[in-house]
Amino acid sequence: MPGGLSIGTLAVVIVIAIFLLNWVKVLNEYERGVVFRLGNLIPQPKGPGLVIVFAPIDRMVKVSLRLVALDVPPQDIITKDNVSVKVNAVVFFRVVDPIKAIIEVESFLHATSQLAQTTLRSVLGQAELDDLLAERDRLNLQLQDILDKHTDPWGIKVTSVEVKHVDLPSEMQRAIAKQAEAEREKRAKVIHAEGEFLASEQLANAAAIVGRHPLGVQLRYLQTLTEIATEKNSTVIFPLPIELVEPFLGGMREWKKKREDE
Repeated sequence: MPGGLSIGTLAVVIVIAIFLLNWVKVLNEYERGVVFRLGNLIPQPKGPGLVIVFAPIDRMVKVSLRLVALDVPPQDIITKDNVSVKVNAVVFFRVVDPIKAIIEVESFLHATSQLAQTTLRSVLGQAELDDLLAERDRLNLQLQDILDKHTDPWGIKVTSVEVKHVDLPSEMQRAIAKQAEAEREKRAKVIHAEGEFLASEQLANAAAIVGRHPLGVQLRYLQTLTEIATEKNSTVIFPLPIELVEPFLGGMREWKKKREDE
């Protein structure tokens, strides 16, 4: 090509440009690159930023360091008290050592999922149904501790495990509903009995106070008449205090005794 590059030179330039574009990689802040050179591991992971990978001599595997929310599918579990339930959960983990995550396990995501399923069945199968429903926080911590110990050699940190849903059989749901209703009725009866007991104590104290003060009976009598008068009743029962008729009753008893003596 007169006055320009030859075809061979142009081809070489194009090949070099393709290789350079293939060698240059850009890794985000949350990514790291594990590089193998002729099958041998380069000790330090690459990134973030601009990374040079001499392909095809080098091969790079990207690893994300972001938190992963792994959904554990529903598992059939038989509790310690022989109740069959379906339980699903979610596992939160992140890669803390990219080299271990690639070298020590074939697929850390699949391996963590399988481990979470087997651990979920194992741990919850040792718990009773009441503990599964009421002590979920303790079981979550137990699951997180077991998973974290098993995934630590893979360079994975399990931050938390949350049991999302416990699916009970319909007959067990009805039994739990009846139990809850019985518990509410028991509490209502206990509260009512405690109220009656406190009311009887107050009435006894009031009777003792009125007994020590005879005028209190008269005041209470007048208050009762006032309350009756405010009601629009067609019939009013007018009670007489025993103190008003006591002198007459005493005179009648003396007169009767004199007649008997005669």
